[in-house]
Amino acid sequence: MNVSDAIRAKRAVRRFTEQPLSAETVRAILNAGRRAQSSKNTQPWHFVAVQDKARLKALSECGTYAGHLAGAALGVVIATPDPTQRWSIMFDAGQSASYMQLAAWELGIGSCLASIYEPEQARAILSAPPEYHLNIALSFGYPAPEQQRPAVVPSGGRRKLDEVVHWETW
Repeated sequence: MNVSDAIRAKRAVRRFTEQPLSAETVRAILNAGRRAQSSKNTQPWHFVAVQDKARLKALSECGTYAGHLAGAALGVVIATPDPTQRWSIMFDAGQSASYMQLAAWELGIGSCLASIYEPEQARAILSAPPEYHLNIALSFGYPAPEQQRPAVVPSGGRRKLDEVVHWETW
């Protein structure tokens, strides 16, 4: 799958099969996140990879819309330094999340972003050090049958380019 096809076809997957991910696949996803670009090459992230079902269930309760983590084969929590100290930290974390999601999609693995609204609860679950912020988690797994990617990618679902792009000035 080339990058353009992956971008066009990628969609959020919130329901997964019970099929586990191989160690090689997990490493490929995490390595894609590690390879993401970052401001001044600071690479401000740490990834906490979670495959234990009880821990995934507990993490799913750390965000209003994070329930999909409970059914994932892999959850990845992106830990960062304090994002209020430098504007680019959350952007960089988002870059690493995007790279992981696109790498997974190429492998036939779905994913979905989850906001962590209870970071201290997540910190306790993961034994994360206090200097790191836990705001983002991703769920990964093989899509449930109703979540399979279509053979033909639909064109809908996004605003038209002319609605979001302003040339030279607003």
